[in-house]
Amino acid sequence: MANSSLETIYETLLAVPGMHDTVKIDLKIPRKTVLLLTEVITRGMEQKPESGNPAIRISKESEEELNTIIAESLEKAGLTILSSKLKGLTNHG
Repeated sequence: MANSSLETIYETLLAVPGMHDTVKIDLKIPRKTVLLLTEVITRGMEQKPESGNPAIRISKESEEELNTIIAESLEKAGLTILSSKLKGLTNHG
């Protein structure tokens, strides 16, 4: 499927009525998975378009929601400081 078609499909699905409804997701996952999941979400939001693989367009509202999910997940897992220190290492290294 062409990348522009896939982008159009995602944009259409995100605009469907009911997509803004809140759902409760109860996850019981290991801390290592929380750390990996939050990093994958962060990297996905920072992703730049590549040839053959366009970045997903994220609205400001969705970006804020995802950042809240990241922060809350790290806090609940007791990994906020560790994650911060890891980011500091990757930014300086």
